[in-house]
Amino acid sequence: MRANETIRTMRLGLVSLSALPLASCSRAPSIDVLGSFFPAWLVCTTLGVLVTVLTRWVLLRFHMSLDLGVLAYPSLAALFTFALWLIFFH
Repeated sequence: MRANETIRTMRLGLVSLSALPLASCSRAPSIDVLGSFFPAWLVCTTLGVLVTVLTRWVLLRFHMSLDLGVLAYPSLAALFTFALWLIFFH
């Protein structure tokens, strides 16, 4: 009976310690758009995709194409998203 209590206490201690890193989280950055708050990552992702579409349009306008567009355009979207996040929210 004593061993079960010790195991239960150890589990409770591990659960408590696993929640410790979450205790110091600050509030999430958000942007007010017409009275509604949107998370900043959503705004950065949307703008990153729009800048990627603009980049593709400019490349097509100059008759340039990227090899492996399946990899290139999502990578460009991620690059622009992370860059916008660093510029505006870091």
